[in-house]
Amino acid sequence: MSVTNLNTPDSNEIEEKGPDLRKTGAHPDFWYPLLSSHKAKPGKAVGVTFAGDPIVIVRTESGKLYALEDRCAHRQVPLHQGVVEGDDIKCCYHGWVYDCSGKCINIPYVGKSETIPRGVRSYPCREDYGFIFVFPGDADKADSVPFPDIPAWHDKKYKTRVLDDQVGCHYSFLHENLMDMNHQFLHRRIMSKINTTFLGLREDDESVEVDYTFSRVGKQPMGEKVMLGLRSEPTEDKPKDIMTVRTQYPYQILRFWTAGSEHPALDLWITYVPVDKEQRINHTFGLINIRKPGIPGLLDIAWPFIIWFTNGIFAEDRWVVEMEQDAFDAQGEDWNQEIFPVVQSVRDLLIRKGVPIS
Repeated sequence: MSVTNLNTPDSNEIEEKGPDLRKTGAHPDFWYPLLSSHKAKPGKAVGVTFAGDPIVIVRTESGKLYALEDRCAHRQVPLHQGVVEGDDIKCCYHGWVYDCSGKCINIPYVGKSETIPRGVRSYPCREDYGFIFVFPGDADKADSVPFPDIPAWHDKKYKTRVLDDQVGCHYSFLHENLMDMNHQFLHRRIMSKINTTFLGLREDDESVEVDYTFSRVGKQPMGEKVMLGLRSEPTEDKPKDIMTVRTQYPYQILRFWTAGSEHPALDLWITYVPVDKEQRINHTFGLINIRKPGIPGLLDIAWPFIIWFTNGIFAEDRWVVEMEQDAFDAQGEDWNQEIFPVVQSVRDLLIRKGVPIS
């Protein structure tokens, strides 16, 4: 007699769900942060990856910045192991020299009459918000694709915490995690008990946006209290705290307004860059912009509490999404039975905008 596992979907059920999100890659035709600016020292080269593709970021002594395929055309060794001289980079092995366009401009031991290989691929590259962004897709599209707009980073009324770390999961798990505020139960030890109320969902071809409000049962932790600032009096048009979370592919934005406030107390911009070819590891880059209270220096004094609080939240989020990845790897397919419309919508968006993983 056969036994049916009611928790295990059969193959027909999985096929009816359409493409597997966890086997969908991030679309390369967008601007992705690949390195924090302070890690690109003058006269140095740094190796990074996008979905397994090696990229070298070079900052010359004069401050010029560029990105190339991270391999020498000769013996394929990484160019980031080489030497930056002037505006060029020289391979560590035989000294082949490449300019900022990736063209090989000199082979020291070859006469001028010899043919020099055409070189390596270059990538559009620009710097802003404390990050170095690279356009890893079709370079001809780079000028027409919108660059991220993060006005709070340039606003002196906000203090910023930078996020720069790797997480061992497919990027989609983190998109779902941030969009679904029903997971506050996960953070009960840090934030006490919070009741989440879903207010509404908006979506179009490029984005999914959701509003929430919250009520608390228990004491508000100091880090959260300082991070959300001094509270205003509720107004008729803003009677309650509102959190808006938006996936604007491939980025995410979270803004939190306390009741009655004109400006968000918290303005988060974040994105998840696939590191390996299988896209089972992502590098998370983000900016937590926190509005300064009216009392000068108060936010600086409280900053250690905010670091402690946000570190605790991120550690729990990392723990749970990496468990989700482990489950997917063990099952070989996505067995998730999702019922929340917000997550269903963001999953559809990520599949529509993404590309299959080879």
